[in-house]
Amino acid sequence: MKSLFVLLCFSFQLAFAQQAVKHEVYFDTDEYDIPETEHSRLLLFLSQIERLDIRKISIYGFCDDRGSDSYNLILSQQRADEIKSVFSNNEFDQSLITNVDGKGEILVNIIREDDLSKIRGLNRKVEIIVQPYDPPRPKEVKPKNPTTEDLLKGELKEGDKIQLENILFRTGYSYLTKDSKLVLDTIAKILADRKDIYFTIEGHVCCTHGTRDAMDRRTKKRNLSVARAKYVYDYLAKNGVSRYRMKFVGHKRKFPLGDAPELDRRVEILVTKIVKSYD
Repeated sequence: MKSLFVLLCFSFQLAFAQQAVKHEVYFDTDEYDIPETEHSRLLLFLSQIERLDIRKISIYGFCDDRGSDSYNLILSQQRADEIKSVFSNNEFDQSLITNVDGKGEILVNIIREDDLSKIRGLNRKVEIIVQPYDPPRPKEVKPKNPTTEDLLKGELKEGDKIQLENILFRTGYSYLTKDSKLVLDTIAKILADRKDIYFTIEGHVCCTHGTRDAMDRRTKKRNLSVARAKYVYDYLAKNGVSRYRMKFVGHKRKFPLGDAPELDRRVEILVTKIVKSYD
């Protein structure tokens, strides 16, 4: 009976996850800058949908009934564009956003005069509609290649670049998932023992416009690629890797791989020097 209950709960959650997910962001009068409280709500929404297998995202801007038609169309489009920029700053794949439209004003149906201000406030908004795949797509099985650990233990030369596989960051943040820390512990032990390697830790981000860096949600600074590289640098140093053998750098989105966006959200090690003898 307990197993049946668990199965039913799981089925309900799966069905819910496959439905369209919606969120609304509200704006001040004549403004398209996102208010601080609404920005915080939006970031929470992004953290909730980042685990979905998203098919498309639609963003629609609206205004209240004041202002001319042309003014309201422009302002509603500016609001929609502002929301799209938040998606980009937080590493969401821009190709998923299929509609970014300003719809102009929403006409008011006044029931009571004292409702007017509240209704207008609710009409100054952007609606976000996230449509997941239904059913979710099967995960691609990747061919087996030498692991990061195998490569770091093997013969290396200056200029070799090794991607740290299974080192996963939360979208928009510079800290690792719990399982990734266990993987990095193993990498740290290898690098601490191999004192012949000098290297640079290179951070990358995905999904931003051009070569811009992404926003670090925790610090609100546009330096996420640097922050991720520094996180790995500090982590290795705390686990026995000498700082004088390491450097770190952020490459923003200068070197996309042209594959799945999550592969651009990565950290690599560039071997800069091999010493043949050491104390």
